Amino acid sequence: MKLQSDLPENTPLTETTFFLLLSLTSGPRHGYAILKDVQELSSGRVVLSTGTLYGAIKRLVEIGWIEPLENNQSAASGRPRKEYQLTGLGRRLYAMELARLKGLVTAAQLRTLGDQA
Repeated sequence: MKLQSDLPENTPLTETTFFLLLSLTSGPRHGYAILKDVQELSSGRVVLSTGTLYGAIKRLVEIGWIEPLENNQSAASGRPRKEYQLTGLGRRLYAMELARLKGLVTAAQLRTLGDQA
């Protein structure tokens, strides 16, 4: 597994990647739950196909931002279901991106307030 340690080069995140990481901040999820959560978190702006979702998951696992949890079973079907969780690196990257976005919003609010005065 290739770990990406140079975090500043990985930001800003795409909206899809940001929402995927955001979805996992509350704990592990399986692919379909991530897909639905991303759509809800983005108010319907980000609608992922299963191919796009699993391609993104594969990439995030390869660079060490998320990791699969092994041997989870679905209560409904009894079949194995892979869940994913953020790694420490993924949590740090998410926190950096969130701080960057907050800075952008603060700058915009200050400018907007200044223009209204």
